[in-house]
Amino acid sequence: MRLVDVRGRRVRYRDEGSGPVVLLLHGIARSLEDWDPQVPLLAGRYRVLAPDLAGYGESEPLREPYSLPTLARSVEDLLDALGIDGPVHVAGNSLGGAVAMQLSVQAPPRVRTLTLVNSAGFGREVTATLRLLAIRPLARLLLRRPTLAAARHTEQSLFADPALATDERVRRGYRFAGRPHGTRVLLETASSLGGLRGVHPHWRRELLDQVRAHGIPTLVTWGDADRVLPATHLDGARRDLAHARTHLFPGTGHMPQIERADEFAELVQAFWDEHPG
Repeated sequence: MRLVDVRGRRVRYRDEGSGPVVLLLHGIARSLEDWDPQVPLLAGRYRVLAPDLAGYGESEPLREPYSLPTLARSVEDLLDALGIDGPVHVAGNSLGGAVAMQLSVQAPPRVRTLTLVNSAGFGREVTATLRLLAIRPLARLLLRRPTLAAARHTEQSLFADPALATDERVRRGYRFAGRPHGTRVLLETASSLGGLRGVHPHWRRELLDQVRAHGIPTLVTWGDADRVLPATHLDGARRDLAHARTHLFPGTGHMPQIERADEFAELVQAFWDEHPG
């Protein structure tokens, strides 16, 4: 793990391997460890960068309000701080997928391909836990005192295989949930994207229109047992991004990069090989 100063903020990231750069972005209330199984599988052929998004994991928070544009700019700033100005392969899981799409429309020359993994942006339906964050007083009460039981429930909701909700993952989630700035970061991020009725349609339509117009090579993957963002969203991806390739992992939850690590790595490397730049 490494730390770098990005416009006066400390950002934690993982940087391994050499070759074409692959940037891996995690989801809401998550951390770079969600990509740990992929790093050894990819680092033999690629330079793999996996950061904690601003305010998540062990990265310090943004000073301005959270939104997809501000999160995407923070990723641009990280690339600048690391001296990476050429196009990179960008993969994002959940919120990270929406940030990846936003990056591709804010700074198209920086994105060689998009890999969207159970990505936010393709449908309204979302787990009730995230919808409840729209009720600010209730959300603040729920988030004020993190518990191991809540952290375990969160981890279990992410996988079709309950054995993957390991004690290590539960303890990590519990630790990160107790960050002093965590409630602000989570509530601002969640409210910018959705509400009680689910994911807001306005930003989805605008973002997908722009992604479609740019036509960056895109792969969209999903797990058919996702309880956070249902696999029916893959139909939305096929409709809204007709140029994209899609893949459905059977018996898989919200994180195919963990639950189907070997298959996922083979799939994305074959996709990247078709678009070497």
